[in-house]
Amino acid sequence: MKKVPMRMCVACREMKPKKELIRVVRTPEGEIVADETGRKNGRGAYLCRSEACLNKALKIRALDRALEQPLSEAAVDALRQVIAGGGNEAL
Repeated sequence: MKKVPMRMCVACREMKPKKELIRVVRTPEGEIVADETGRKNGRGAYLCRSEACLNKALKIRALDRALEQPLSEAAVDALRQVIAGGGNEAL
């Protein structure tokens, strides 16, 4: 039996399998992107694929703290699209 990697959502603080969460990364260049592969370089944070968790993370500034950089409006809009399933990974 293979162990499933678990990660914690920055908003609801629940441990979930890594594949069920979105990894949000601040790249070394300072760009904030959704990392679908889970392998991009940079500082990462995990978020549930739900609008409620995104809203909570924004309200308590959990992503800002985890990534050590405030999210731009464009990054927030792009994250909403990724959660809605409309896919562009660049935030």
